Amino acid sequence: AIILVHWLLTVWGCMNYIFPASYAWGNFSVLAVGIWAIVQRDSLDAIMMFLTGLLLTVLTDIIHVSVFYPPNNHLTDVKRFSIGMAIFSLLLKPVSCYLVYRMYRERGGE
Repeated sequence: AIILVHWLLTVWGCMNYIFPASYAWGNFSVLAVGIWAIVQRDSLDAIMMFLTGLLLTVLTDIIHVSVFYPPNNHLTDVKRFSIGMAIFSLLLKPVSCYLVYRMYRERGGE
């Protein structure tokens, strides 16, 4: 569910080309590592890389939103929706990090 929600919010955040390609590449590559973590349930490395990637994308998403936020007079409804979904994804990432950390602990991580 974590992967699906963040994938959908990232797709919606990339809808209007407000953010550079680094936003999409960063988020989608972390989601790919998340799929790897789901497939290999016994791998602590996969879940740890997914958790680290989520934490790094929190930082990069803050930078992307703050640097590329357009002025108010250039905001269309589609731009407002895309930025809103990117911010919503950013706000959900700490919750996702907590859930992924719990999965890490369940798999035997310290």
